Amino acid sequence: MTTTPDPKQDEEATTDHLDDVDDGCGCAEVWEHLSEQRDADD
Repeated sequence: MTTTPDPKQDEEATTDHLDDVDDGCGCAEVWEHLSEQRDADD
């Protein structure tokens, strides 16, 4: 089986949407932060 390289896999993921989240916080805090950002965008 031959696989084709996925160019998207080589791109570094952007994390700028998490800049305001403290290092070491848990997934609940990340979810809350992203939810607040979505609410602000509406």
